[in-house]
Amino acid sequence: MTDPEDTRPVDAIRDDSGQAGLDRSAEPIGGSDRRVRRKTLSEILTEISEDSARDVVAVSDLIATLGGRGRAALILIFAFPNILPSPPGLAGVLGVPLIYLSLQMIAGRIPWLPRMIADRSVPRDRFAQFITRLAPILARAERLLRPRWAFFVNHRAEQVLGILFLVLAVVLSLPIPFGNMLPSFAMCVIALGILERDGVWVIVGVLIGFGAILMAGGVIYAVVKSSLFLLMNAFS
Repeated sequence: MTDPEDTRPVDAIRDDSGQAGLDRSAEPIGGSDRRVRRKTLSEILTEISEDSARDVVAVSDLIATLGGRGRAALILIFAFPNILPSPPGLAGVLGVPLIYLSLQMIAGRIPWLPRMIADRSVPRDRFAQFITRLAPILARAERLLRPRWAFFVNHRAEQVLGILFLVLAVVLSLPIPFGNMLPSFAMCVIALGILERDGVWVIVGVLIGFGAILMAGGVIYAVVKSSLFLLMNAFS
């Protein structure tokens, strides 16, 4: 991941796993000048949603288009729907790719998803409806983000954050009433921090994430304790 004002040549840009690669979101500024301005994530997603040449948008399309930012951006995209009121079972469905992406972050690998997930697609108009809700929020957040506290967003730190992402993805997948909103919000905040190399946002997201884990643990403990109490009374 490069800084928002990164003006290195295109072929020098690195992906969010620390490996060299082409950032397809970068575009030349002024004729033959190879210095680039990196598009924001909200701009990229809006362009995809407005591309009339597409009938559908597949997960593999997002991976290819997002380039070096694919992993953190996909975590954000898969986590965000769970912040909003959503149909029952959606968290469990979206939790699977989040678990895959978290494991890859731990391993420090480039974004990859199994074909059964990568080939999943939605009609472009439905994707556009989703981006219409996400893009304004994302654009406002991008104006607040800036590179700082780089220690918390370097490659080694991302691997540690992958462990937290994995735990949050598992918590998100559990059938806890309203228990998916807080871990999803934490994942979105951390992912934004990684995308824009903002360590402050990462720390805030980590704190929210620990709060979500504690809350989920409390709910699970209460449910188990209540179940045991009912069982003991039923057979007493």
